[in-house]
Amino acid sequence: MLNKLATFLEENQMLQPGDALICAVSGGADSVALLFAMYLLKDKLDIHLSAAHFNHHLRGSESDRDARFVEDFCGGLGIPLYMGEGTVVPGEKGLEAAARDARYAFLMGLPGKIATAHTADDNAETVLLHLVRGTGLKGLGGIPPVSGRLLRPMLTVTRREVENFLQEYHLKHVEDSSNESDVFLRNRIRHEVMPLLRRENPRIGENLSRLALGLRLDEEFLEAQASAPQPGVSRLRQLHPAVRRRYLRLFLEDSGVREPEQSHIELAESLVFSDNPSARGDFPGGKTIAREYDRLVLLEESDELPERRLTCPGRTELPEAGLAAVCTPAENLENGPEVFTVVPRGQMVLRSRRSGDVLRLSGGRKLLKKRMIDCKIPAARRGRIPVLCDDAGILGVWGFGADLDRIAKELPAVTVRFVKLNN
Repeated sequence: MLNKLATFLEENQMLQPGDALICAVSGGADSVALLFAMYLLKDKLDIHLSAAHFNHHLRGSESDRDARFVEDFCGGLGIPLYMGEGTVVPGEKGLEAAARDARYAFLMGLPGKIATAHTADDNAETVLLHLVRGTGLKGLGGIPPVSGRLLRPMLTVTRREVENFLQEYHLKHVEDSSNESDVFLRNRIRHEVMPLLRRENPRIGENLSRLALGLRLDEEFLEAQASAPQPGVSRLRQLHPAVRRRYLRLFLEDSGVREPEQSHIELAESLVFSDNPSARGDFPGGKTIAREYDRLVLLEESDELPERRLTCPGRTELPEAGLAAVCTPAENLENGPEVFTVVPRGQMVLRSRRSGDVLRLSGGRKLLKKRMIDCKIPAARRGRIPVLCDDAGILGVWGFGADLDRIAKELPAVTVRFVKLNN
């Protein structure tokens, strides 16, 4: 075991001379083996070794027993020990995930690199766990050997090798009674699925871990191909599916979709290939992703403007559109995409487009929706284009111009000019 661990450390360039390494120690067989192995290697590697233990207080006196065992074990070897504790409250993902989050929050608050005692069997179980839940190549890559300051130097070491190592050095450890419970899916895989697979191949744990480590290299290569800025929809369609799906996963993560699953990536891919240039999909976390012709975008919470009465003379702000409408008595007849000179009838208001809205420009009368489609304005943005109306109907639409039936032919009239909010 010692040779395997040392080789894996070197192959993955986990440690450099002078590094401070903290071994996470629960008191169980794997973590005791890791700490003692690093104790034997510390002088050769020229590292500063210490340990850390977090008491979750989930098993009453048994948790306290584990903490005392780790203190005695480290004290006997003269290894500095960081102790942490906390009350774990189950979150959306359950008690096990909450305990893991609390433990890692404590560990990552410590100085130096952190080593955990995940073995080849743990890695194999993780691969199967991901398979059961549904996964892609990233999930099949199992546990990463290195993740920032986190190191997993025992991913090629089996539990049987750990047991032999403990016997060879006459090392004691404690047992966590929760490991025997089949409440957790991982434990059911460990107790029921892995024994069945071992009957077919006693080295299944080692083989699955080796497979995961190899697939992780493939994933890293493909991930690098998708490291450039996301291309447009037309280009995404041409990419190899393996690269395209990585672009989409990164896009979803950047859009706030946490840990996107294969089904989420496939939904995003369906937007890419949709015949509807304004297709949209709902994703976890209340996120909505939409096509805007040749690109994918994250929609804002609301894509409609609240109706506002126009003050005239005066300035009416539309922060949702990043615009303000300034109304003044007209000095001349001026009309364009962002300025209208009109003679209003009744109260003027600013609002979003509505079904059936019609606008007459130089090319004739046409539904406003059709004009926006012709101009390739994404559906997600159409609701934020201000429409100026009065009691008689539409006076004009920002970016398009005034309705030719409503423009002023002579003075007196009013001019409504749209400006950027920072003007």
